[in-house]
Amino acid sequence: MEYRDPWEQYIGVLKALSDSTRLKIVWLLCKIDSKICASEIAEVLGESAYNISRHVKVLRNSGLVYEKKEGKRIFYYYNLADTSFDRAVQELILCIPDELMQEEVLRCRQCLTAREK
Repeated sequence: MEYRDPWEQYIGVLKALSDSTRLKIVWLLCKIDSKICASEIAEVLGESAYNISRHVKVLRNSGLVYEKKEGKRIFYYYNLADTSFDRAVQELILCIPDELMQEEVLRCRQCLTAREK
């Protein structure tokens, strides 16, 4: 994506992370180190699929998340680019204590296990 103002890219990432649901989505993607689809994210976070789709769109537009279609499902991944800013953002996200997301991590593991079966 080409930006007219060089600050736009950084502002977009920081704005995307300023919402608790989006921050939780990115934290999960960084922490679980796996792909996850919107319906799984919705189940894990206890949100509607519609809301998750809206949040994922913001994350995609900011460049934090990318999607890949596999069969009928679209999976989302954390987009770790190789810049010092991107590495700093990921480090910052991973500083969020696991204890804040214990229930969500448990539900996520259950979803991932169910998908594998």
